[in-house]
Amino acid sequence: MSAAWQKGDEHHGDGGAGGTRSPAHGRQQALTAFEQQRALTVSLMEQVCDPKNLLRAYRRVLSNKGKPGVDGMTVNELADWLREHSAAWTASLLGGTCRPQPVRGVSIPKPGGGQRQLGIPVVVDRLVQQMILQVLNPIFDPTFSNSSYGFRPGRSPHMALEQARKYVAQEGREFVVDLDLEKFFDRVNHDILMSRVARRIGDKRLLLIIRRFLQAGMMQDGVCVARDEGTPQGGPLSPFYWPISCLTISTSYSIAGAIASAAMPTIATSTCDHWRRGSA
Repeated sequence: MSAAWQKGDEHHGDGGAGGTRSPAHGRQQALTAFEQQRALTVSLMEQVCDPKNLLRAYRRVLSNKGKPGVDGMTVNELADWLREHSAAWTASLLGGTCRPQPVRGVSIPKPGGGQRQLGIPVVVDRLVQQMILQVLNPIFDPTFSNSSYGFRPGRSPHMALEQARKYVAQEGREFVVDLDLEKFFDRVNHDILMSRVARRIGDKRLLLIIRRFLQAGMMQDGVCVARDEGTPQGGPLSPFYWPISCLTISTSYSIAGAIASAAMPTIATSTCDHWRRGSA
């Protein structure tokens, strides 16, 4: 799976073998739709920095609490910082000059053994990420697969398990496969991820700050380690990267399901997503 991710997207449409329309025609229609979408999103940073969006994000960051980042600032100190620096900080966001600080590297134990690497952003960067997330979610969430349950508003892994139960109990499917892709998000290609975001986002300032968050260094044992791949886990934007990154996996499992369905009814499910088998 990770090899396919590193290489980029594979295009599987109805213009291939057995298709009825030319691939070029389908791609042109898709490009036109993306271009129309992007034309409406060239000024998203103004929405990100809107005072109402800022206040909503501040309340969310405050309620989430969380540990300090590399600068030691706590969430309770954020209000005083904003009163003193909000004008210059907002100007840097709108001007495209804002640069995130390195994240603080923390390892936590996994339930099944091993360690999970987290990157804790400073409080101000968590606020920026939350502001961005609140603007991007309404744009991207409707485009995700209806079979995607992980890290999405109003959805949960428990809902995925319930849907899997219905497939078995009501539709007679015989297998549920629980998948764990080891270190997949430690190896996500930044260029591919950003190309997917840029399909629907036309504001270059917003694309720039998202990439800077992806590439923010990680501070461990007093040393800042550069990051050129992988998505950090620990900030508000982390859940946003997940369903976008899963697009290649969803496509791959749809193909695998189409092949397997000739032999047996099957469904694959995990805590992030599940894929129904394709039609033979």
